[in-house]
Amino acid sequence: MGLTKVTTALSGLVDPKATYEAVFLVDTGATDSMAPADQLDKIGVKREGKMFYELADGSVKEYFYGLVRIEFMGEVTAGRVIFGEPECEPLLGVTALESVGIIVDPANKTLKRLPAIPLK
Repeated sequence: MGLTKVTTALSGLVDPKATYEAVFLVDTGATDSMAPADQLDKIGVKREGKMFYELADGSVKEYFYGLVRIEFMGEVTAGRVIFGEPECEPLLGVTALESVGIIVDPANKTLKRLPAIPLK
């Protein structure tokens, strides 16, 4: 499958007016979203804890994470964001997608809205 990207805005919970907006790579293999740590620091996102994450190459790395408001495709949700390296490509994880009822259509590499969010 090719790459799917979407413009996404992250806002801190303390000051929702402070926003980081960028084109995020949609990564259905990632649970959480990720953004450059320096950008998250700029908008006042607090480090809530640390977790180990398995990277695409199979290696494991510990990252800080925080909580943010996530807005994309006219939808709003909230969730974890990983404090990535300063030059990392921002990633939109599957948790954010599923929480607003959006899936990746692998046939045409686009994002598609579900008619309803499953509760089962």
